Amino acid sequence: MSIIILTNDDGADAPGLQALLERLPDFGRITVAAPDGPRSGVGHQVTTRSPIEVIAVSANRYRLSGTPADCARIALKVLAPDADWLIAGINCGANLGSDVYNSGTVAAAREAAILGCRSIAISQYVARDLSIDWGVTAGHAIPVLKMLMERPLARGNFWNVNLPHPLDPESAPEYTFCDLDTGPHNYVYRQEGGAYIYEGTIHERPRQPGRDVDVCFGGRTAITLLRV
Repeated sequence: MSIIILTNDDGADAPGLQALLERLPDFGRITVAAPDGPRSGVGHQVTTRSPIEVIAVSANRYRLSGTPADCARIALKVLAPDADWLIAGINCGANLGSDVYNSGTVAAAREAAILGCRSIAISQYVARDLSIDWGVTAGHAIPVLKMLMERPLARGNFWNVNLPHPLDPESAPEYTFCDLDTGPHNYVYRQEGGAYIYEGTIHERPRQPGRDVDVCFGGRTAITLLRV
């Protein structure tokens, strides 16, 4: 039976993590090691100069005061050092293209890859003015995760998965293995006094044809192999 670490950057109580947790036990023994609150956008930040509090919520379920990368480190060094996989997600919002350098979700998977553990980051794109049905998202995520966990994965590599939106409850979207979009977002900074405020919308970001942003925005699940 596989040993799987489950983490995220939205926090231990986030619905994406909870929806995945309900379905993952069929895959093996699950250890949850997730931040005690939202840590979105912290990238690969790690804590080395202050204590990280670890609270045992129940058997094999932990809340940590650190970042997603901290969660991956402590899970693999202390809580479940014999883990076969680390899965980060399901994130609320896409982690496509250049977002992988900002994302705490992707950072947790990257840290696991650095430490020699196979890993997958999985995210749900959110279309404009629509909400997520987490039961449907998790239902479509599980077959993709199962497929990837049955494929060979070289040390230092990890998977980044982005589900399209909206999802059909009855029909799974096609998936495509694709490269990372290397283009920047389309954004500006608006000045207010001595401050500058970011203005940009993910839905209008440029797309490189056939790469992960284009695939996901076009209604297919984007699967990208990333390397440390």
